Amino acid sequence: MSKLTHFDADGRASMVDVSKKPTSDRMARAEGSISMAAETLALIRAGGAQKGDVLSIAQLAGIMGAKQTANLIPLCHPLTLSHIDVKLTCEDTRVVISAECRLNAQTGVEMEALTAVAIAALTVYDMVKAVDKSMVIGDIRLVEKSGGRSGHFKTDA
Repeated sequence: MSKLTHFDADGRASMVDVSKKPTSDRMARAEGSISMAAETLALIRAGGAQKGDVLSIAQLAGIMGAKQTANLIPLCHPLTLSHIDVKLTCEDTRVVISAECRLNAQTGVEMEALTAVAIAALTVYDMVKAVDKSMVIGDIRLVEKSGGRSGHFKTDA
């Protein structure tokens, strides 16, 4: 296991210096889900939520969240993303969320993809919490990344 990169030699928090790294095309995909009662998912599918179109609003929130990652995660670099795609799919008793972020830069976009998923899931929760407070957000994980020195990563599952 390699050493943690967000600490200096004295163990203090430190933003990674990427100024000498070459730029490269980078991509990250993340996934997660929010589980809920079958009736809640039926309400979402039917467009019957009091606050509006849950899936479209959560998709937009995920895109906005990816763009705000550096403002939310203290040591993330502010990035100019060239592409953000957030998808929400209804399955059984959950909404599955996937996000893909791309750019050409000196650092990766994993945190932006993960943030997009988390913010989209939180938005779903916010929009239907009046009818189901027992929803569970989970399984948020990086499923693939490419570019940069560490190369390509893809989960088996």
